[in-house]
Amino acid sequence: MAVISTTGLTMQFGSQRALDSLDIEVPHGVTGLVGANGAGKTTLMSIALGLRTHTAGSIKVLGLDPHRDGAQLRSVVGYGPERNVLPEDMPASDFVKHFAEVRGMPRSEAKGRASDALWLVGLGEERFRALGTMSTGQRQRVKLAQAIAADPRLILLDEPTDGLDPVQRDEMLLLIKQISAEYEIDVMLSSHLLEEVERVCDHIVALDAGTLVAQGQLSALVGDTELIHVDLVEVDDRPDAIDGVERRLRTAGFDVRRDLNQISVTGPDQRATLDAIRDSVAAEHARLRRIETGRRTLEDLFTEVRG
Repeated sequence: MAVISTTGLTMQFGSQRALDSLDIEVPHGVTGLVGANGAGKTTLMSIALGLRTHTAGSIKVLGLDPHRDGAQLRSVVGYGPERNVLPEDMPASDFVKHFAEVRGMPRSEAKGRASDALWLVGLGEERFRALGTMSTGQRQRVKLAQAIAADPRLILLDEPTDGLDPVQRDEMLLLIKQISAEYEIDVMLSSHLLEEVERVCDHIVALDAGTLVAQGQLSALVGDTELIHVDLVEVDDRPDAIDGVERRLRTAGFDVRRDLNQISVTGPDQRATLDAIRDSVAAEHARLRRIETGRRTLEDLFTEVRG
């Protein structure tokens, strides 16, 4: 059974369509929900939690209907919101304990579980501090602690590294991956930072302006494909030379992406691809500034499917 499954899921806000007929299957593991700001990521999460009622289509989360079974669903789903909505004067331990109780955990057990969760995210020594005195990184860890305190089957994390410096971001991503692996908790992580999604996620769901542009296992979508980046220079007496290089490579069956004077080429064999680039540049009398190889990334995939 899919963790989250949607069919024709649509969300309309007046004249704006935030989600447009999404058909999504989210498997077990860590899934990255990616897209630019405004792509519909937070809207999808709020519908999955039963906090919004979709306009059309259907959605199941852990086999439950979020609208009809909202209370039952939220007892087994943890959520870390993007915005800083923590009460300034409340100690971290009380905050996490409260949310464990809200999700149905007995009060006698919630106190100990809150302490355990805060120790797990690295705030054991700070657990009695008021939330308003904590740094941005510590507050993000508190939001993660409250999301996992009540033994959820699934956690939804909306931009969990927002506002963190590079070291804090690395620590947060490592912590999320560790929690999912060791405690067998499924995770959907929303982010507009594609590089961090590549580092922690097994699967992706990519949205653009409310539409689905890609989904699936990350390794299958990106793979180990080598890209060769070719930077060419315009030559006055050969104004069509770069167009000719691109045309020759496409005709030869290579996957070519062009951005002004830069061409990215993908082929099944790196040596054969390099030879074809050399021959095409020579045949068109083009001028080569730089050539370099690199692995195909999620950003490359996202650029391709958008354009």
